[in-house]
Amino acid sequence: MTMIPRSSAVLLAGLMALGPLSAPSFAQTTIKQNQPGFNLFSVQQDIDLGRQSALEAEKQLSLLRDATVNTYLNRIVTRLAAAAPGAKYPYLIKAVNDTTINAFALPGGPMYVNRGLLEVSRSEAELAGVLAHEMAHVALRHGTHQASKAYLTKGGLSILGGLVGKPQGSTSRIINTIGGVGLNAVFMKFSRDDEYEADETGAQIMAAAGYNPVAMATMFELLKAQQGRTPSKLESFFSSHPSPENREARIRQIAANLGPVQTRVVGGFETMRTRVSRLAAPTTVTELGRLDSETAQPTVVVGPVTVQVTPPSTQFTRFSQPSGFFVIEHPDNWQVYPSGFAASMAPEGGVVTAESGAQVMLYGVIINHYSPFEGAWGRRNSSLQRNYTPFEDRNNERGTLEDATDDLVRHLIIANPYLTAEAGSARAETIDNAVGYSVVLSGRSPVTNEDERVTLFTRGLPDGHVIYAMSITPAKASADMDRAFVRMMRTLVVNDEAIHRTRRTAGVPQQ
Repeated sequence: MTMIPRSSAVLLAGLMALGPLSAPSFAQTTIKQNQPGFNLFSVQQDIDLGRQSALEAEKQLSLLRDATVNTYLNRIVTRLAAAAPGAKYPYLIKAVNDTTINAFALPGGPMYVNRGLLEVSRSEAELAGVLAHEMAHVALRHGTHQASKAYLTKGGLSILGGLVGKPQGSTSRIINTIGGVGLNAVFMKFSRDDEYEADETGAQIMAAAGYNPVAMATMFELLKAQQGRTPSKLESFFSSHPSPENREARIRQIAANLGPVQTRVVGGFETMRTRVSRLAAPTTVTELGRLDSETAQPTVVVGPVTVQVTPPSTQFTRFSQPSGFFVIEHPDNWQVYPSGFAASMAPEGGVVTAESGAQVMLYGVIINHYSPFEGAWGRRNSSLQRNYTPFEDRNNERGTLEDATDDLVRHLIIANPYLTAEAGSARAETIDNAVGYSVVLSGRSPVTNEDERVTLFTRGLPDGHVIYAMSITPAKASADMDRAFVRMMRTLVVNDEAIHRTRRTAGVPQQ
């Protein structure tokens, strides 16, 4: 294969299977089981990252080294952890000798709570509400979800998907790429959609553990009041935990939907508060490290590379995705690169290898499972872009498939800024007897220094997820590719339940 300099702006090759459509609409109050979203990291990597980050954190934090206080807190955390969804992380909490009001959790289970929050809490249930909220961030893998998005922005889409699989290199390499380990704010900088999910899942954890979720609402009401009186004491909390609209009312509605709770408490809350009040006050205030992942820029690609491929054969052969998710026919002179729920298909010469070892597709087709990177709030506020996306409309609600298609197009453009979605190119399609769309993107590839054409098909699945297929080709070879790709799409047969059945059988979040 041809060797080219490391590219972050090329592939398109393959978004990984992403998590479910994560964010509820602003009016939603029904209870659902949230699932982790897009993530490059395994559950074990979450644990490893949390341990590394905790070691770095504790070099900067002034811990409240009181065994009685920490034992009490861990009794609450143990009860909450028994009710937490997802992977069984080794949750452990430590108190921090800091009078600001804050609590945070790192990937994989390490949790911290400032004495300021312990002192302002009015009951064990209110304290448990904050801890359940933080635990929900861990269970839903929000920290490494944010890190994955930062790495995607920094490294480009060529690090993902059926062609390249998992990112090359160690966990440390990934973290170094996005700015280092430790109190890296990328692990604790949550979106409003993350906050919605943590409220909802945290309330479910509380109810199952024997705490009335209404206490979470009263605690956030208290924090909002405290913010008005002493904003400096809550600056850190609200900078990393943006407050969703109508949060308290929404939590109360969630609590009502969950129904009556048989209250059980660990006991000893007042004793803990009295003990904390008698401990020596901190001499310094810890300033957590910050990382603005929004400034991460894709690596510039150096070209040109000449694409030399044989035209697609008119003889097709069938490929069946191993778990039964889809079946499709493709030219018999193409190689298939399956990985998880994805498959990349290309002729000899259609894939090149970067200096980093990552493989980059310049001619071929990618098929994969997808749900948006961003939640509803983020998508709504990103709807007007410098580059056109086909269905953007800030003033009107869009269907799930339109929204997901826009989200996919937008992130293709972010990671591949030479591409532009062609105005008016969006077309309604019928794909395997279901509603779908096609969109054309184009631009001058920095790898080939030639015009490139990308055709994207999206098809909705019954639960709001999406399967997409994408062809990538030099524009001068697009006629042959278009004929082959259209024929391929006519042969696509999707098992709408297979991917979700596989997830349930596995019993753990899929990457």
